[in-house]
Amino acid sequence: MKEILKLNAISPLAEDVLGANYALTDAAENPIAVMLRSFSMHDYTLPQSVLAVARAGAGTNNIPVADYTERGVVVLNTPGANANAVKELCLAALLLSSRGIVDGISWTNSLKGDDVAKQVEKGKKQFAGHEIMGKTLGVVGLGAIGVQIGNNAVRLGMNVLGYDPYITIDSAWKLNHNITKIDGLDELFAASDYITVHVPLTDSTRGMINARSIAKMKDGVNIINLSRGELCVNSDIIAAVKSGKIHSYVTDFASPELLNVPNIIVMPHLGASTEEAEDNCAVMAAQELKDFIENGNIRNSVNFPACSAPRAGKCRVTAIHRNVKNVLNSITDVVSGAGINIENFVSCSRGDYAYTILDIASDVSKTILDNISACDNVIRVRKI
Repeated sequence: MKEILKLNAISPLAEDVLGANYALTDAAENPIAVMLRSFSMHDYTLPQSVLAVARAGAGTNNIPVADYTERGVVVLNTPGANANAVKELCLAALLLSSRGIVDGISWTNSLKGDDVAKQVEKGKKQFAGHEIMGKTLGVVGLGAIGVQIGNNAVRLGMNVLGYDPYITIDSAWKLNHNITKIDGLDELFAASDYITVHVPLTDSTRGMINARSIAKMKDGVNIINLSRGELCVNSDIIAAVKSGKIHSYVTDFASPELLNVPNIIVMPHLGASTEEAEDNCAVMAAQELKDFIENGNIRNSVNFPACSAPRAGKCRVTAIHRNVKNVLNSITDVVSGAGINIENFVSCSRGDYAYTILDIASDVSKTILDNISACDNVIRVRKI
């Protein structure tokens, strides 16, 4: 029985995917893998037995990816599994930013007396707002979520601009042809009535919405941030909202300074919290883990290359190693030097790291595995 440790509550659908040979458990001394959602692993002692960590979601800021990479631990995520849930919340945020809905509900609930209907008719103008049809939406980041938002905004009659210098071929195929791809953020900022941000938090994106970038935007712009709170400099957002430069700011990343500020709407972090999204993420994470554990195939890793192959031969050996010269020769020399035939060979690289799959005609001994592990720049070796 292979134990997979869960550090958060995970949809029971994951157990159905894993099957009877796995136990998805809250406690395990030597788990083969870890599944989690929002649990912070930065101060967590990861058992040496762990081969992979699967985040049931897209973001991996709660995982010390660089440290795990050096240990040869594959970090997986589930891009796109919660995209519909975030898309729907973002579309709601567009309307909340436009129509004075939140303040209007609060005001209506404060009314007293028998003439509430008359009071509503008299005071409703202050919450009238404006329509989104015909306005321009700038989508920063055209991944699984950004593409869905852009496509749906087109259907709602909005003009949509999209910016993503790293757009994948898959996302490009899915993008509505009416969306205008913009080459620079400044151009998008200057042209958009609404801006929604869907990029990962990195050193280059941290604080990307700040006083300098806000100054390039239209007066009365509406900004939506359902990706990461740190993408925006809160003090600069607040100052721009108070001056009227920003009409509204909607986020689901609560911070004390943002609370109870007029025209700033702070929601609970609900983007990927629907039952459907949690099920989808759990199923996808379980599928990725099972395929990696049983076949050594890597899909949707944030620290190692995608690398997979149909099984061939009697056994499979995988090696995580640095992407430097002569490592592959060293690995194959060990196998061929033992008089063993390699049936199939696949190697993929990503930045400083690489992953190699060897399907071998016969079984391999512990000595051969140890010799591969002893090769320079080899980080971790497995026999499957």
